[in-house]
Amino acid sequence: MKALIVANGELYRPEILRARIRVAKFDFVVGVDGGAEKARLLGVSVNAIVGDMDSLSEAEMRSFAAAEIITHPREKDETDLELALAYALKKGAEHIAIACATGGCIDCTAANVLMLARKVYEKSRIELWHGDQTVWVIRPPGEDIAGQAGDKLSLIPLAGDASGVATQRLKYALH
Repeated sequence: MKALIVANGELYRPEILRARIRVAKFDFVVGVDGGAEKARLLGVSVNAIVGDMDSLSEAEMRSFAAAEIITHPREKDETDLELALAYALKKGAEHIAIACATGGCIDCTAANVLMLARKVYEKSRIELWHGDQTVWVIRPPGEDIAGQAGDKLSLIPLAGDASGVATQRLKYALH
């Protein structure tokens, strides 16, 4: 099952995101608090809104009458995005794309990228979309990365030993 989670960060290159979303054909969409409004701007209907609702007015929440609203307290140990990920996984999502999770606060952007490496998510394919760019974590034993000549690719070790990494058919081979 595929889920789209729309956070409340920067809406970067919305025309590209709209096209990617159309092609991906998601089974359900989760708005992360004010991210529900970003989903609307992307032309997507949300099935659920998860968060402490500090970024949506009462009128905005009412405008999402068809969506399930899952409200959490403002003082909590998890971010709204973490709660939305937990919700999507509980619903059975195995592949999750997250849009609008960058920009604004550098600490939030860094936290959202690094969050993908948590062990709790190791059995799921979770991608962070930023326009036409995609971030995800590759875990052992590795995987093939699809692409075309001219595509840009960065391999960045997040933690621990990155030994045993090898690439083929790239401009700069890595062994």
